Amino acid sequence: MSDSNPCLTCGACCAHFRVSFFWGECQSAGGSVPDDSVVPINTTFVAMIGTDRKPARCSALMGSIGQGVRCTMYENRSSSCQDFQASWEQGVHNPQCDAARAAHGLEPLEPPLEPGISPDRVA
Repeated sequence: MSDSNPCLTCGACCAHFRVSFFWGECQSAGGSVPDDSVVPINTTFVAMIGTDRKPARCSALMGSIGQGVRCTMYENRSSSCQDFQASWEQGVHNPQCDAARAAHGLEPLEPPLEPGISPDRVA
């Protein structure tokens, strides 16, 4: 993740959605997610502590939403966290990113300008 990644100044998804995943991703089952950072949802799934209730906020999120944030267990995060991408990351819009940002009063991310194309140029 580069310093220009919008996730480093956002964190809205970590404070909006329930972050649930298969229990087998926990360290006690051979995965990477620390056992003490999750709560059981059912016999198959666990959730990150803090995202299992509303208002949600993952216990691993440090910082202020929309200003500067980081995941304190980034290297050990779940597959659901790894799979979630900011809107327009790799050129793909993510409506869930927009929804999380809106819930925290943040504007949706805009697609990057295409290099070599002037915004006032009509195609």
